[in-house]
Amino acid sequence: MPDAGPDRATARKAIALLTGAAGFTEHRPPPSPLPPDGPLGWAGYDAARERASARTGEEESVLYGTGVVGDRACVLLSFEFGFLGGSLGRQTGDRLAAAYELALARRLPLVALVATGGSRMQEGMIALTQLQRVAAASVRLRAAGLPQIAVVRDPTTGGGWATVGAGADVVLALPGAQVGFAGSRVRPPDADPYAYSADGQFEAGQVDAVVPADELTAAVTHWLRALGPHEDLPAAPVPRALSVAGAPVPRALSAGGTESAAGAGTGAGAGTGAGAAKGSGAGTGSGAGTPSASDSGPAVPLPETGREAVARARDPRRPRAEAYLADYFAVRLPLHGDRSGSTDPGLLCGFGLRGDGQPVAYVAQCGTPTRPAGYRAAARTIRLADRLGVPVLTLIDTPGAANDAEAERAGAGAAIADTFAAVAAARVPVTTLVIGEGGSGGALALAAPDNTHVTVDSYFSVIAPELAAAILKRPPSETGATADQLRLRPQDLVDLGFARSIVG
Repeated sequence: MPDAGPDRATARKAIALLTGAAGFTEHRPPPSPLPPDGPLGWAGYDAARERASARTGEEESVLYGTGVVGDRACVLLSFEFGFLGGSLGRQTGDRLAAAYELALARRLPLVALVATGGSRMQEGMIALTQLQRVAAASVRLRAAGLPQIAVVRDPTTGGGWATVGAGADVVLALPGAQVGFAGSRVRPPDADPYAYSADGQFEAGQVDAVVPADELTAAVTHWLRALGPHEDLPAAPVPRALSVAGAPVPRALSAGGTESAAGAGTGAGAGTGAGAAKGSGAGTGSGAGTPSASDSGPAVPLPETGREAVARARDPRRPRAEAYLADYFAVRLPLHGDRSGSTDPGLLCGFGLRGDGQPVAYVAQCGTPTRPAGYRAAARTIRLADRLGVPVLTLIDTPGAANDAEAERAGAGAAIADTFAAVAAARVPVTTLVIGEGGSGGALALAAPDNTHVTVDSYFSVIAPELAAAILKRPPSETGATADQLRLRPQDLVDLGFARSIVG
């Protein structure tokens, strides 16, 4: 196990960084003493524990209790790396299990500040099996709909990373932290150290954001507000449409053919932030505010032909997902990666807070072919939102799923199937707005049955008209007529019963 460095924050300092003047109330589990020199009778183990206690002032490598971060009560647990490298022994397991049970009993979110070298070898298999205790406690908290946030400090390795750290719903990392299952003394000598760093894990989609210490309190506060627990949240409002210039388009056409306010939801906040946090862990922005009478103006005309609808959706000047999310949220909190080693920059996932404080989870395509990692990240986001009772917004804009050989090897079919399943199984309301191209099944996987809306510069089709014409052995000159036959215009989608309204 690595030695405790002088620049590493203690467990109590890590907690104080988050709670500040709000303070922290420590809890302790019932006493459960170890036999002399531990369960293995390891010579000198008791003396090593005594030295660790004298050096750190702690009784074990973990302390836990209740506290307030920002304005949110939570259970906090923090590892003391100076106590035998923050390693997990049986009494560590007692404290970890008690922390999870405290969160369960009080229905509070759990925030773990992790810095550990892994299982404690002086306790052998008894130490190793504490990982099973932690996993079971985490599962019980999940089943109760309570969120878990991990902040991984330097170092976070071994079983502590594989349970308390990587097993959390949201993983934030401090810059420069060593993060990985293999610690520095047990990995191959020629291993790339970047792969075991906070930045490397972020790049691989295993960490949601790398957050500087001075931004951590704000980031955790926003996440606690977004993740809850919540009770009976309303559905996500339909975003208002944006024009090519980025201004809101206030009027919408419903399935009945009448103008409605379906697209005039309140927008507040850009959400991308100017901070140094990688992954925009707690971005905020000025926002567009609530639509007012000054926003009113002539509605954008509907496309007259299928060819026009496709051209509008492919227009590079058309507002994309980033603009819609910026208009919709006051704060955005990205979830990064598929937790299988990959990311898709063409699909944005996360949670956000609207101007009125309502949390909404989002999955947004950015106009590129969606890759398997994107679908896996989408399914992860939707399932997390469903477990926590947070409504979901999906923005559809893709020519289709990625169809190259690499995508096939990465499991495109299975990833798309899993996304369909996540939407179908969701108990929370899912709201969908098609903001550009709706390319076949790769787009439909993110669409909410019976609650999909479309903008005037969008289309949705079973197949791209060019491909349809090619399959039908028609000349390129008949692509426009094929587009008309496919009935892919916004008004066609309402008439066919696929879309509930045309926004803008």
